[in-house]
Amino acid sequence: MNKWVLLEHKVYSANSLNIHYDFLVENGIDCLTWKFLKIPLLNQASTEIFKQPNHRIVWLSRIEHELSGNRGFVKRIDHGIFKKVSNKLDSVYCRLILDGELLNGLFEISGNSCRLSKNY
Repeated sequence: MNKWVLLEHKVYSANSLNIHYDFLVENGIDCLTWKFLKIPLLNQASTEIFKQPNHRIVWLSRIEHELSGNRGFVKRIDHGIFKKVSNKLDSVYCRLILDGELLNGLFEISGNSCRLSKNY
């Protein structure tokens, strides 16, 4: 179905609260997953992104979830359907058209950077 989701992940630690974002893209039996520290803004500079282990498909439908082992709390902040610009969906390089509220436009991942633009 080509679903994607953007999750805000709050990580609890002894004296602080750290927040990052998990971006998941449906990939058959699981989801390709990346992490970034700030949400890419439309037509702005590239944002650093980090490949993570693939996540289970169930994360595409969760709205909020307390993680086991005091690993934090996850909340869906954007989601939708993607369209591949190229035939290949790759964890190192991919180009997707996203239809979300926050992530809307051409989303490009190249290595450890990503960019959101309206040029597609």
